[in-house]
This record gives sequence, C-alpha cells and structure tokens, in this order.
Amino acid sequence: MTAREETAPRPLTFLGAPVDSVGREGGTEHGPAALRELGLVAALGGSDAGDLEVRIRGDDRDPATGIVACPDVLTTTATVRRAVAETLAAGERPFLAGGCCSLVPGALAGARDALGGIGLVYVDGHLDLYDGRTSPTGEAADMPVAVALGVGPERWVDACGGPSLEPARTAIVGHRDQDESREYGMLQPEELPGLLHPSIDEVRAEGPAATGERVAAELAARGRFWLHFDVDVLDEDVFPATDYLMPGGMSWPEVEPLLAAFLGSPALAGVSLGCYNPEKDDAERSCGRAVVRALTR
Repeated sequence: MTAREETAPRPLTFLGAPVDSVGREGGTEHGPAALRELGLVAALGGSDAGDLEVRIRGDDRDPATGIVACPDVLTTTATVRRAVAETLAAGERPFLAGGCCSLVPGALAGARDALGGIGLVYVDGHLDLYDGRTSPTGEAADMPVAVALGVGPERWVDACGGPSLEPARTAIVGHRDQDESREYGMLQPEELPGLLHPSIDEVRAEGPAATGERVAAELAARGRFWLHFDVDVLDEDVFPATDYLMPGGMSWPEVEPLLAAFLGSPALAGVSLGCYNPEKDDAERSCGRAVVRALTR
C-alpha cells in the first residue's frame, strides 16, 4: 500500500528530546516537559514514550567539524535515529518534541532506516543550511538540513549513516533569513536543484493554505515525508518564547492552515517540533498553549 492509498492515520507516539545546542543546561531542554504539562499528548490522542536520554553539553567548538559540543551532538543523533526507526517499525508515527532543531538529522535518518527513504517539510524561519565553517555560532541547530542532505559536517553526516534526503524530496517553507545567510556564506537553496524553498513572502503571495497543499502534494507524490515545525517561523511579537527572535514572521492565522495541509496528509510519516523555550514564556505559558492549540485544532 502506498502513502497515498492509506486511509487511516497511524497512532502518534510522543517522544521528548530535551536538547539545546547552545551546550548549557536549561532553555529548550524544558520544552518537552512543558508541552506535556500543557496537555499536548492527550490532545494529540497518542501515547507517551517518555524522554530520550539525550543532552548536549559543552562550550568548545570542535576544530574538525566546527560544531559546539560535537560528541554530544553525535550521541544525540544516534539515540534519536534509533528511537524514530523503532517507533516507525512498530507501526506508529513519532511526534518528536524538542529541544532544538539539532534533533532533525537523527529523526530523518531513523525514518529513512525504517521506510527506505523519506522527504522533509521544514517550516522554519531559517534555512539551516550552514556547515561547520559557515555557521556563525557553531551550534548544531544551524546545520540540520545541510546534514540531512549530506552537505554538512562529515562526521555528523556519517553518524546519520550518510545523507537522509534528496533535494527533490525537500521543502524549506517560510524562511526569512536570506540576507543574513548570504552574508555568512551559507549554501543557498538555489544551489540544490529540485529543492523547494518558498520564503515567507512567497507563502504570503500564494496563500499559506495553497502553499501547504501544493508542497504536500508534490512531496507525497514521491513517498512519505517528515514535518518539522520550528516555532521561530512565527513573528517575534507573536511568539517571544524562543531564542532567535526575528521580525517579519508569520502570525498564527498564517501558520495554522500551512501546518494543516501537512498534518492532514496521509503521506505524513512523523512530526518534530523545535525551539520552544518555556523559560521565555509568560506565567500562563501563553506561547506553549498556542502551540498545543495549533497542532490539535
């Protein structure tokens, strides 16, 4: 049975990945626990497999890879890869709650291992195509799409068992860091033939729902795909509970129909969520509650 022929979605299994690639305790590490407290597991109607034993610690930038806390990043990748592959092999769909975007290469490697191939919809304010040389910070969260495509730091690509993605099965949607990324010399999406990369301006011009439906259909025609949702695709005034704030981002009325097209696709293999920092949320956890509403509405 192909992805397009499936009629009933498989169960969702919530997996926490409490990591923050800044290498210090706190921040987005607390995201999975906060989302549990806010009822995301029950709202999704799935099961809770607990948190993975992952952490990223260290301040040093590895001279060979350019990655901060490189040993922990590679260990985290192996752990996430195994957990995602096992969840898919059990006939369930992973919902991987981060943590930061450094969890994505392991998730995609696990999906590729289990399914034989995978696509990616990457809803993010950033392109995340840096490598260890061009990244201004060395944080693993700068590089996940590059690693999955096989053009990131070699040791990290090797930890994933090689590339997990092909450009023609990859879509980066809603980004708005084009000027900054060019300034630092990041690989540009135009250099990867076949990669879909509608910017936030292009999403608005076409309409979020129409963009989502078009991208979902294109990827589903090639097989199963993974959805990654980074909350920094939202405007800094709409969602201040994240670490890399940028103006000009989306509103919830723009993000929700975009996500709905991907979440409703029978080709959806799994989901990951990144970069919610409950330490920067208000006392009522308004941002966290908005995430739960958007993902389950």
